[in-house]
Amino acid sequence: MGEKLIIDNRRARRDYEVLERFEAGIALRGTEVKSLREGRISLKDSYADVENGELFLIGAHISPYEKGSVWNHDPERPRKLLMHKREILRLGGQVAEKGLTLVPLRLYFSRGKVKVEIGLCRGRHTVDKRAVIREREETREMDRAIKRVVRTRS
Repeated sequence: MGEKLIIDNRRARRDYEVLERFEAGIALRGTEVKSLREGRISLKDSYADVENGELFLIGAHISPYEKGSVWNHDPERPRKLLMHKREILRLGGQVAEKGLTLVPLRLYFSRGKVKVEIGLCRGRHTVDKRAVIREREETREMDRAIKRVVRTRS
């Protein structure tokens, strides 16, 4: 059984330099899972934070389930992320000490359970973003040139 991608946070990869990646479970209510199956989530401006030795996903917007009733969930509520205590404390120390940020990179289903890939990230400045874009374009140009040379020789 593979993974089924729910959402990919491409903006986070542009705005942050990802140093490490971690997988975490997430504590959800039933209507939230049903909304996720429909792909109704936004990770814009969301982040993870350590509070009292627990990890929470803050700012993620899961739209209310359309067929839900009175028992529908609050779309903006903080959601608890499930990781080992040791990992949470280590992440909390790195965030506090080095000024790093925990950013959700993607949400996906793995064996029927919703998982979150969290990145330990350092923010990029505009100059850094331009350098990354320039580097990517240069490698593309080099690959294209190599392909042209290979085609002409064949």
